[in-house]
Amino acid sequence: MAGANFYKKEIPKEYIEKGYWQLPTLSEMWDRNAREYPDKEAVVDSRTRLTWSEAKKWIDRMAIRFVELGLKKDDVMVLQLPNFAEFCLLRVALEKAGVFFLPALRTLRHEEMKYMLSHMKACGIVIPWKFRDFDYFQMVKEIQPDLPALQHIFVVGDEVPEGTISLKEIVNTPLEEKYPSDYLQGKGFSVTDISFVCHTTGTTGFPKFMEERACTLIHSGVRGDGACVKLNADDTLAALSPAAIGPNVINYFAAPYFASKVALLEHFSAEEALELIEKEKVTVASGVPTQAVMMVRDANPDDYNLDSLRAFWLAGAPLGYEDAVEVEKKLGCQAVQVYGAVDFGGISSGSLDDSREVRFRTVGRPFEGNQVRLLEESGKEAPEGGIGEITVRGPCGGAGFYKDLEATRAAFTEEGWFSTGDLGRWDEQGNLKVVGRIKDVIIRGGQNIYPPEIENILISHPKVAAAALVGMPDSVMGEKACLYVVPKAGEVLTFDEMVAFLKEKGIAPYKLPERLELLEEMPLVAGMKVDKKVLREDILQKLKAEG
Repeated sequence: MAGANFYKKEIPKEYIEKGYWQLPTLSEMWDRNAREYPDKEAVVDSRTRLTWSEAKKWIDRMAIRFVELGLKKDDVMVLQLPNFAEFCLLRVALEKAGVFFLPALRTLRHEEMKYMLSHMKACGIVIPWKFRDFDYFQMVKEIQPDLPALQHIFVVGDEVPEGTISLKEIVNTPLEEKYPSDYLQGKGFSVTDISFVCHTTGTTGFPKFMEERACTLIHSGVRGDGACVKLNADDTLAALSPAAIGPNVINYFAAPYFASKVALLEHFSAEEALELIEKEKVTVASGVPTQAVMMVRDANPDDYNLDSLRAFWLAGAPLGYEDAVEVEKKLGCQAVQVYGAVDFGGISSGSLDDSREVRFRTVGRPFEGNQVRLLEESGKEAPEGGIGEITVRGPCGGAGFYKDLEATRAAFTEEGWFSTGDLGRWDEQGNLKVVGRIKDVIIRGGQNIYPPEIENILISHPKVAAAALVGMPDSVMGEKACLYVVPKAGEVLTFDEMVAFLKEKGIAPYKLPERLELLEEMPLVAGMKVDKKVLREDILQKLKAEG
């Protein structure tokens, strides 16, 4: 792959010698579990239920078929699937066959998919024929004439369109009987090979593609996520989010290490998430904060038996303190947040042993091996208690952007330091606090306003379901703060109520929002983070219309 040589060769050697990257591959984990726990359930969804031994057979047959079809090492396979069991299993099969795995959000459509498939020169794609009233096969057929490298269309399901390859037919055929038991040996990736590509969900332009080694994600999942929630072989995890990494690192990379079972929810609703937890006796749920809040506000958790649930692993966006307390109280479990970046990987988190103050008001301590520095604009480290840009290097870090050395060098130094674009400071106990995004800081008359401070307070208002603060241009002050709020059902928040509430909380006058806009729902990026670009454009257009 293209971006992996942007930093010094000594860095991968350093992480191997320190033991961070001395881990089994995904396929080695699944093979081991098939030997040691053959009849224990490994993965389930609403259509599929497989033990570790059944899963190994499924994976091996798919890997053999990929090789039979002539897929070569470093070819790229794109998966645009809902949270199906096949998504989890194909990741392992592709590793065994030596084919790059690139997951695509199922909500991407013609232009984004054509760009992705073309940019990556993907030789194949795996899709459902139709899902939730959208015809994925029709979309692929419409863009395929512009994609000469795209030769194989694999389809999940009982029925597949003519001219496509049925996954079900492959895994029901005993291909392993045609070959010696070591047929796949030497064909797959090692744990330190780049074997996975993840696309960004940025708010500008087309996505970039981050190259990943399995060892970085496994290290992050096992010694980060898994360690923080004390994962073990008796656990059953619920994958509630369709994310390829983020909240699902624990499901895809930690669960097989610990031989934990994973139950996948194909499409999220609060009721179906609670039903899955009850049915599968889930012990550790994972998702994004929006999902956790919906589960306690859009449904009644008391209607379900959630006694098995002990932890909720959250990623993708911060969860406000009051929301987090409500989630814990109503679901009867502890919630833990992880902090990371698609362009880097897992950075830090709290753990089950931490207090609520640590778990919800900070992002905890760096994962094992990660180093974090806070840099001022001058490039010097921020003084004790000071605010600076969060920069990080470590064994959880990605390997650079595919075919984009310029973007790679802009984000990483040769020593492997990655600039997150987030602002942070250390608390007195050595926990990291994220205070905002550099680009989101509002500079009012030369004074900085950090939006999360205001947002986290407003979310505790009894009438507020969601809050987002953005800057709006002002001819005198340069910028002023505009607050967007989604009120709770049946509620209306006035500007005066908002200001009075913030004053009661002791907020400095210059930080008070000077305009309030009410929304029915927040615009989101990939269903996780508030898209503040949309909000900034909205207020800009409103100001222009008002003259």
